[in-house]
Amino acid sequence: MTYHSVPGLDADLDSGVLRLTLDRAAKRNALDDTMVAGLIDALDTAGRDEAVRAVLLSARGPHFCTGADIVQRNAADETQGPGVKPRVGSIQRRLPSQAHRLIPLMLTVQVPVVCAVRGWAAGIGLALAVAADVTVAADDARFWAPFATRGFTPDSGVTWLLPRRVGEVRARRMLLFGERVPAAQAEEWGLIHRTVPEPDLDKTAADLAAELAAGPTVALGLTKWLLHNGSSATLEQQLRDEGFAMELSSRSRDFREGMAAFLGKRAADFQGR
Repeated sequence: MTYHSVPGLDADLDSGVLRLTLDRAAKRNALDDTMVAGLIDALDTAGRDEAVRAVLLSARGPHFCTGADIVQRNAADETQGPGVKPRVGSIQRRLPSQAHRLIPLMLTVQVPVVCAVRGWAAGIGLALAVAADVTVAADDARFWAPFATRGFTPDSGVTWLLPRRVGEVRARRMLLFGERVPAAQAEEWGLIHRTVPEPDLDKTAADLAAELAAGPTVALGLTKWLLHNGSSATLEQQLRDEGFAMELSSRSRDFREGMAAFLGKRAADFQGR
C-alpha cells in the first residue's frame, strides 16, 4: 500500500515502521484540516497493511503540536463571499469526520503507536500523545489542555482519555484549571511512558518503535484491542474477549516461532504473521 505525504505531514514506511511526522514548525505544528485528513488516511490504511508493524508519530521543530489551527479554521471563507465565516454548527458537523475520527483510530488500529513529544503538546496535540500506546517525552515537554482558558469545551476525546490515564482529580486540574503538566510530572502521573533528555528523544522513540515492529504483531494488536475494550467491559465480557484473542494469537506463525524459541532457548524471530 502507498502512504502519501500532504502539506504539514510527512508519511514514510521503513522496515515495518510507519513514520508520521508533523511538519509545520512555523505554526508550532498546529493541525489544519489537511494534516488531520492525512493522519486519518495513513492510520486507516495502516490498519489493513500487513507491511506495517508499528507507527511512530513525531514532529519537526521545537514543539510537538500546540493544538488545532483555530485561527485559520475560523477565518473568513472568501469562496462564500467577502467576510463570510463558517456558519453556526460547523464545529459539530465537522468533528465526527476529523478530530473525533482520528483519536479513535489511534486507539483501535491494531499495531502499536509510539509518540515522541518535545516542547508543547496542547489541545489535540495532548490528545494524540495520550492516545498513543507509548509516549516518550523530552525533559522540556509540557502537556496542556487549554480549552477552559480559551472559553470553550474540550474535544478530541480528552475528557474520556485523561480520567482513565491520570484519574479524575488530576484530569479536573488539567481541564478545569488549565494546569500545565511538565514532562517529569506527566511521567509520575502515568500520563506518558518515559521522559528522556531532549537530545535522546528521537533515538529512544525510534528504538521503541523498532522493538515493537519486531514483535509478534498479531498478539500485540490483540493485546491493544483487549486493553482498549477492557475500559468499558465487565469481567465476564473481558474474559470472553481474552479467550477469543488467545484463540486467534495461538494460530499465528509468531506463536509457533515463540514456542520454538522458548524450547530452543534462543531469541524469537517474529515475522508479524
